[in-house]
Amino acid sequence: MSTGAQHDGGPGRTDPGHAGAVRTERRGPVLIVTIDRPQARNAMDSAAAQAMNAAMDLLDETDELFLGVITGAGGTFSAGADLKEAAQGGPRQRPARGGFGIMARPSRKPLIAAVEGYAVGGGLELCLACDLIVAARDARMGLPEVRHNVVAVGGGLFRLPRRIPYHAAMEMALTGELRGAEEMAALGLVNRLSEPGGALETALALADSMLGNGPTALAASKEIMFRSAEWTEAEAWEKQRPIAQVALDSEDRREGLAAFAEKRRPVWKGR
Repeated sequence: MSTGAQHDGGPGRTDPGHAGAVRTERRGPVLIVTIDRPQARNAMDSAAAQAMNAAMDLLDETDELFLGVITGAGGTFSAGADLKEAAQGGPRQRPARGGFGIMARPSRKPLIAAVEGYAVGGGLELCLACDLIVAARDARMGLPEVRHNVVAVGGGLFRLPRRIPYHAAMEMALTGELRGAEEMAALGLVNRLSEPGGALETALALADSMLGNGPTALAASKEIMFRSAEWTEAEAWEKQRPIAQVALDSEDRREGLAAFAEKRRPVWKGR
């Protein structure tokens, strides 16, 4: 893919990594995170959650990575939590970032969910932990937990009604019925639709449209919007300042101003 701006390592550079049931691959400044448990419809167990937590740490700690794309192997996104593991009981270590290694504290950098097949239960909540959603037209989404007398405690019950109309979110939560990606796009949850099998490439194209922008400004903009749900408007005027200041004091801002003055493309560093 084209990166829209110049970066160390060049566009298309790959650096595959593996961590249990979650694979990571670098494509230039984009980290692709793939849930790789197709035999379980990419349901997340403890090992996968810890690996997702590590992938988010990698994204946050690597200056040269500007954003992430989360997807699933084998033609589906995620069927949620691994209920077989849950049925076995026993103590499980909770990742520092919360459920699935991402729910409570996603990466501070932009995240795109690339959805094929099903994103249900915790799978939909994983989408809601991302900032943008791309879905294949035949994908299905929902919160079916109530069918099993389970409560969706991975953020879905408070994030979904912030993203789509209240009554639409309430119907999904109380009926447990699944919805098609086209309907979710009409409600505003899905940013872009793709043909079946094309969600990842469409997500990478969406990422590409952002990569000409300053990465520290992208991270600051995402972080302010993410945290703003906890702030009153009066608080927001003050609390946004230190987050924005990181970008305003960065090398990237100086580079952006110099590139504008010199009429050239910026060379972003992510710092």
